[in-house]
Amino acid sequence: MSLVARDKAVKEFNNDPSVQVMLMSLKAGNLGLNMVSASHVIILDLWWNPTTEDQAIDRAHRIGQTQAVTVTRIAINNTVEDRILALQETKRIVVASALGEGSGELSATRLTEQDLGFLFFGVKQEHI
Repeated sequence: MSLVARDKAVKEFNNDPSVQVMLMSLKAGNLGLNMVSASHVIILDLWWNPTTEDQAIDRAHRIGQTQAVTVTRIAINNTVEDRILALQETKRIVVASALGEGSGELSATRLTEQDLGFLFFGVKQEHI
């Protein structure tokens, strides 16, 4: 979708009461959009870095939002999605650490070999 078409779709979603659903990928929805008409955010394509999801959710939490916003993450047990959620938790701990609440030994900006091994094989491994 072109930027012009995307902007038109967002404007219709925010201003036309007959438009009740907006579907977009996580990466398309995490930057530069104002979705204050949204009251539900459903994440289907989990991302290993939780800040990417947080930014997409924040499109609905903007100045002008008049409703409570409900966020739902859809994940299937015993799949890579479970492991992505576990990695997200690790990354959140890293952020807390960087803010002085932990040891600061982990990296939030890159997937390590151990992270990739965990995603693909489901086990934390010291060396792959």
